[in-house]
Amino acid sequence: MSDRLTAWVRTVVPGLWAALVAWLVSLGLPADIVTAVDGLGQIVLVPVALAVVYQAVQWVAKRAPVWLAVILTGSTATPTYRTSTKD
Repeated sequence: MSDRLTAWVRTVVPGLWAALVAWLVSLGLPADIVTAVDGLGQIVLVPVALAVVYQAVQWVAKRAPVWLAVILTGSTATPTYRTSTKD
């Protein structure tokens, strides 16, 4: 897998986990709260959930067996990034 694809997968897969967690949390919230934060949820709560879950996934993946790390992050490979030099 190319470095670009690896980086993309390692970003998107935790994002999907965050979306799942946000959705599951929304199922357990009372209807009044869901209605009150409806617009706010899409603007603030989802990015907050993404930030928290992404960090949690990365932390767990570093300590988990390889199979679990792959499920959580999509790949155990770390992409390498070339630095550009200007001549």
